[in-house]
Order: sequence, then structure tokens, then C-alpha cells
Amino acid sequence: MPFTIQQATWRDLQDLYRLEHTCFEEDAWPALDLLGVLTFPGIVRLKAEWGGKMVGFIGGETRDHQQTGWIITLGVLEEYRRHGVAKALLQECEQQLATRSMRLCVRVSNENAIRLYKDAGYMQVEIWPQYYRGGEDALVLEKYLV
Repeated sequence: MPFTIQQATWRDLQDLYRLEHTCFEEDAWPALDLLGVLTFPGIVRLKAEWGGKMVGFIGGETRDHQQTGWIITLGVLEEYRRHGVAKALLQECEQQLATRSMRLCVRVSNENAIRLYKDAGYMQVEIWPQYYRGGEDALVLEKYLV
């Protein structure tokens, strides 16, 4: 495997900001939100590095009252996609959260991400109308882990 999965810290803020804005453009989180993902307790924050460069990131959290883990962001730079980076980040985040089920939201137009999640065992459970900027709907996907 030409990349490694590591814990991300506040020191990764600049790289994460770049990655988030490259991957998500108008949906990218502001720097303050990204700092929160990198520092708030209880959040799983993992980065994928390839040749010393951050090429992917995932953030996940547990919603205890639901016994559900939520993937709050997952992005991989385009030139590093289809090398197993997103799949590895997703699997490691699921393992570290160790909940009964996992959920996430994805744009209905993001066919590549939907395929990744369905291949990983996620199934559509809801649609959130006009969730994203521009009015696009979000698919809510869920996977049962135990």
C-alpha cells in the first residue's frame, strides 16, 4: 500500500483546509469548523498520507443516544482516487468508532461516492431534501456493523 493512515491533529489544519476546498468546493467547511474536527474530543480524525502529503481525510463521531456513528466528512484528492484510500479511511473510522451502525450523507449526484459506500455495505435509508448548497438533495446511507 503506497499510503498510510494516521491520526490527524490540529497541526494538519492547513493541509485539511486545502483538501476540503479542493474536494468539496462550495460545500467545503470553513477553517473554524475544520479546527473543531481536528480538536474536539470524541471525534475520530484520520488522514491518509502518500509520499508525505495529505491525500485524504475522514472525520467521524458517535451519537451516543443513537448508538450510531456518523461519517461527517470524507475526501480524497482526485489524483489519488481509485487506489483504495477512501475505502481504507472508511474501514478504519468504522473500526475506531465501534458503533452498532454507521450513517452518512452524500449528494445524490456524487455517483462515485455512492458506489464506494454501497460497495462497503451502506444502504439508502432517507433523503434529506435540499440539504446541500444549490438545493441538491442528500442521500442518507446506513450500514449495520453488528
